[in-house]
Amino acid sequence: MVYITRGLLTALLEYAADRDPGSVTVALATMPAEEFDTNLPSGTPVFTDMYLPDTGGSVTAVFGMDLSTPDSDGRFLSHPEGHLELTTADDLHRVVLIAVPPYDEDSVAAFNRSGEEQPLDIVDAEPPAGQVDGGDYSR
Repeated sequence: MVYITRGLLTALLEYAADRDPGSVTVALATMPAEEFDTNLPSGTPVFTDMYLPDTGGSVTAVFGMDLSTPDSDGRFLSHPEGHLELTTADDLHRVVLIAVPPYDEDSVAAFNRSGEEQPLDIVDAEPPAGQVDGGDYSR
């Protein structure tokens, strides 16, 4: 099961819609469920934050690699062409969320690194403001 806050999912879908017909890729971070008000078991990672891909452009230009994005727990991708599946061309992570037009909650799915669709649960809770540590989706 993959968990994501409604606020983060809404922001990701809006970002993808704004960039359409171009595709987007966004690094995602998790926070343990016990750090905010959810009914999920302790230790359950919930996607709560994103790292916008446009940050750190000048650093990337100088060093030739992306040093601005910390290690992430997952990745959000848009497929403007409408294929709701993980492809060999996608940037693979342990968890990949893919959205297709019309970029609503019914047009997004979660996949593991092998391309198998995973159940996606939208959590109606707001994480506290602050830094995220990341979760463990290796199980």
